Amino acid sequence: MAEKTKKSDRKRAAVERSLIEQLEAQGKTAAFYTNLVSDYMRYYDIKQQLFDDIAERGAVVEVTSGNGFSRTGVNESVQALQKTSATMLKILHDLNLREPVSEVGADAYL
Repeated sequence: MAEKTKKSDRKRAAVERSLIEQLEAQGKTAAFYTNLVSDYMRYYDIKQQLFDDIAERGAVVEVTSGNGFSRTGVNESVQALQKTSATMLKILHDLNLREPVSEVGADAYL
């Protein structure tokens, strides 16, 4: 488990470093831009937690309705993941980071 955490921490750091390097290459060094990168990384963390929840509980889960009956339903993390991913893409669009400015390892974006 510790090895998985180290690997995900390295991946997270690589993503953040890549975004900052791309902004610097575009001359975007103001606090406004680095703040958006921080926001993006917060969503990145949320996305990882959502993936973990889906992996642990599945896409379809047992839910109890307000009247006490059990039924299967979509894991709320699936919908939250879609919204989180859309927000992350919006931030990248706002930063004009659709494509890498410089050559960076492909796994940095995973």
